[in-house]
Amino acid sequence: MFTGIIQAVGTVAAQQPSGGDLRLRIHTGKLSLDDVGIGDSIATNGVCLTVTELPGDGFWADVSRETLNLTTLGNLSQGSPVNLEKSLTPQSRLGGHIVSGHVDGLGEIVSMVEDARSWRVVVRAPDALAKYIAHKGSICIDGTSLTVNAVDGACFDLNIIPQTMTETVFEHYSPGSPVNLEVDVIARYLERLLQGTAAASPGGGIDYQTLADNGYLDKGA
Repeated sequence: MFTGIIQAVGTVAAQQPSGGDLRLRIHTGKLSLDDVGIGDSIATNGVCLTVTELPGDGFWADVSRETLNLTTLGNLSQGSPVNLEKSLTPQSRLGGHIVSGHVDGLGEIVSMVEDARSWRVVVRAPDALAKYIAHKGSICIDGTSLTVNAVDGACFDLNIIPQTMTETVFEHYSPGSPVNLEVDVIARYLERLLQGTAAASPGGGIDYQTLADNGYLDKGA
């Protein structure tokens, strides 16, 4: 688990195709790895990766075909900057929100406009994820925990303060940039809970009858 508070910006040091997927070496820059061991997790642009080797100035990780297909990691090249965060410990401050490092889909930067010292950024989410994004709710973009300022269909608005702009990869974005999105885990479980007994049926979804049958609506309404 992670908090979405980026601890350092690293860079892709090497990529090694291996059996149809990829071995990825990340140079971690100012991020200390003194407390990291083989098998630990590090969120890389919001993707939970398992450390397989520690060469001293960074780490190696295996990136599966599934991850390459569903995230932006397959689009990276040598020298690409990446957001980094070590996994949460019981002593850590939960400064952002609970982040799993499991990407739900790819979004796209629509616009970036300066607003005093901050930036107003509009992101378009896949239609299937729009229902999980709420005004003043939390969203994770490339591993960064952010607050949604406004929602308009599948697009949502963010305010990026100077600290976030300079200490994450946000300064490298431009309109059209793809980004990894992870919605609030509470929204995902709430949807499943609302399915009630229909959740056990293949293709089970939520409709008024399902809600009524499981006590969420008055059946006579």
